[in-house]
Amino acid sequence: MRKVLDEISLDSLRVFESAARLLSFTAAANEQGSSQPAISQQIKRLEQQLAVRLFDRVHRGLVLTEAGELLLRYVQEGLHSLDSGLQAVVARQQHEVLQVATDFAFAAYWLMPRLQRFHQLHPEVDVSLVTTERDLGGNLPGEIDVAISFGDGRCKHGESLLLFGEEVFPVCSPHLLHGREPVDSAALLARLPLLHLRPEARANWFAWDGVFRALGIVEPPSAGALRFDNYTLLIQAAIAGQGVAIGWRYLVDELLAQGLLVRMLDTSIRSAYGYYVVMPERKRRARLVRCFVDWLQDELASLQRQPPRGGWAGVAI
Repeated sequence: MRKVLDEISLDSLRVFESAARLLSFTAAANEQGSSQPAISQQIKRLEQQLAVRLFDRVHRGLVLTEAGELLLRYVQEGLHSLDSGLQAVVARQQHEVLQVATDFAFAAYWLMPRLQRFHQLHPEVDVSLVTTERDLGGNLPGEIDVAISFGDGRCKHGESLLLFGEEVFPVCSPHLLHGREPVDSAALLARLPLLHLRPEARANWFAWDGVFRALGIVEPPSAGALRFDNYTLLIQAAIAGQGVAIGWRYLVDELLAQGLLVRMLDTSIRSAYGYYVVMPERKRRARLVRCFVDWLQDELASLQRQPPRGGWAGVAI
């Protein structure tokens, strides 16, 4: 029996499976990219090797013999198992790509500095970041697997999960405060240059008039000589000492830790808005999405256990 198995090629078994399933040498030839005479010859050789008739030729075509029916069942099971094994081996060498959409500020200041830790935990998953300033609470583009969006958490199609609420406070470069006494910071804020987001870029984010009202500062905020259409540029201007920015706790936390920015006040201002993970209803890559969301929550829990950072010259104000 071992000698018979050695003589039978995998190609012959695939040709037999095709002909037996289709009950036609011509149809099998089309499926296999061969010719009808070549298929007929391979089947004839297989019958000779097994010393058994696999097909009965009738005037309307082919029918399987009992031996042919038995062989077809085992060959189909074997080919399916072999294909599954090959796919499993190939899949081990391939990286899955998770498409994540968010705004540029969140990507640059919160997500990117942490993504290496995700890759260390899940080396088989590549994260492809898609940055956009559009509202991601509605229909997500078909190629996006998960989004991280600022808003009120309302999601038209899918599920949204709060990552963190809006918590802001004034921040600036320590050089801007050089030589100033850390007293009456609210009054000082009214005299320093302020960095503004343009209204069309601000969406529901806090603006300086809302910050001043929350802090009880009667004077209106200065118009400011610098206005920006994205938060990342605004923060870079603050680091350069060009004015005071509204700092998101979770976006500027690392900049505070590095001493590039300092808080002017201990007081934090909150709103009903925040950053939400938006997960579409479609089940495509549900396992990868859940894995990524769990990692986000673990990162946030670790961050929330850390003490506040970046007071003015280390002094609570």
